[in-house]
Amino acid sequence: MKEPLYKTILNDLKKQIFSGQLPLNSQLPTEKELSEQYHVSRITSKRALTELEQAGLIYRVRGKGSFVKETPPQVTQRVSTKATRILFLLPFLHDLSLGNFTDGLLPIMQDQQIEVAMGTLEVFSQKNATELMQEYDGLIYYAENTDQYLDTLVELALKAFPVISLDKKNFELNFPTILSDNMAGGQLATQSLIEDGHTRIAYLFGRSLHPQSVRNRYIGYLKALHGANLTFHTSSIDITATNEHLLTYVIDNQVTALVCENDLVAIEAMRTLKQAGYAIPTDFSIIGFDDIQASQFVEPPLTTIAQDFKQIGEIAGKTLIEWIENNQVPTDIKVPVTFVQRQSTKQI
Repeated sequence: MKEPLYKTILNDLKKQIFSGQLPLNSQLPTEKELSEQYHVSRITSKRALTELEQAGLIYRVRGKGSFVKETPPQVTQRVSTKATRILFLLPFLHDLSLGNFTDGLLPIMQDQQIEVAMGTLEVFSQKNATELMQEYDGLIYYAENTDQYLDTLVELALKAFPVISLDKKNFELNFPTILSDNMAGGQLATQSLIEDGHTRIAYLFGRSLHPQSVRNRYIGYLKALHGANLTFHTSSIDITATNEHLLTYVIDNQVTALVCENDLVAIEAMRTLKQAGYAIPTDFSIIGFDDIQASQFVEPPLTTIAQDFKQIGEIAGKTLIEWIENNQVPTDIKVPVTFVQRQSTKQI
């Protein structure tokens, strides 16, 4: 992988200082001049000058610029060892509803000797944007709710700090987003049930607030029904309501199959229906979303739509590194999903 652009500037200036091309007390190019010369942002050129100052090679005079400093021999021989650090934030560090992004992210970072600090989204309320920019070179975060922590996120966006969001696109901030193709997943799940002969297919939500990813799965469900000329659909079943609500709805509407918001919702629906005396998949076919580990071990094993969390983590890591090193804002990347056939569905 190419050398980070700030290091190119840093090493060029060091050579000029050590060779005497930039003698004692001579003035260095300004941040603006360096950014124009190397075709980089002023943030990149500023970082190179900051590391020279931290290494004791230059001093700065407010309003005048940066100048070569007389340095002791032990300092002039030292190369900056400041490691690149990134911050990876999740809603909860051990959330069963999320896959393991770190399987893909950490090997990429370790290969490039980049330090990864992990935390929860509460970091946004504990540190302001300036503190985050001082401590880290970039950020990856799982966007649980695009309305949260807007004050910090807006400031990071305005300062062009490298931020990658996962799972949900914040269109106002326009951070590059790595996410699964949720709409295609909703279509895959619904189409498989249609091909199994089901015509009364309900969509089961897991909470009253429906995040962007869930809405896209629901839209995929509607598109599949429309493509098959099936008019029945629902947006009203909520697993957070009473179990009697779910049972009443599926019976009154003669539902034979459920597409669920995610695997945890599907597993809860299976439990509720089995407790009421129904058999899965004899009486109801059920499909989840995410392919979490538990989906393989419930009875019956759950048919689901798999997100490739490892690939998402790997792509996010590579994308952030390229952004930091090349100072070019990347584009969104949509990662394909996969239909996983197990025993919770059957033909009718």
